[in-house]
Amino acid sequence: MKVLFIVNDPPYGTERVYNALRLALVLLKKDPSAQVTVFLMADAVLAAKAAQKTPDGYYNVERMLKRLLASKGTVLLCGTCMDARGIGDGELTAGASRSTIDELAAATVEADKVMIF
Repeated sequence: MKVLFIVNDPPYGTERVYNALRLALVLLKKDPSAQVTVFLMADAVLAAKAAQKTPDGYYNVERMLKRLLASKGTVLLCGTCMDARGIGDGELTAGASRSTIDELAAATVEADKVMIF
């Protein structure tokens, strides 16, 4: 099964990124053969910024993305959204990569399920 998560909200301030990543991680745990892609758009691209420091006891979306990547998930970021926020490729969590709206369209067509957060 191919599942595409499209995430738009900022990584902190709402819990949409957190909940999208929680669900993506559980899907990979329940079905290791699943192909899970997370596409970060708008303010959600900030979720893949490396070296995040959150207070003890508070969730850290960078660590969640690293777990997703370690579980063979894919993390793509809207390049236009990155540029608008001044985020360079070298600032991303290892394994996350710049992408395009064309690649999002292709992933949408290929997906069995699309989840939007």
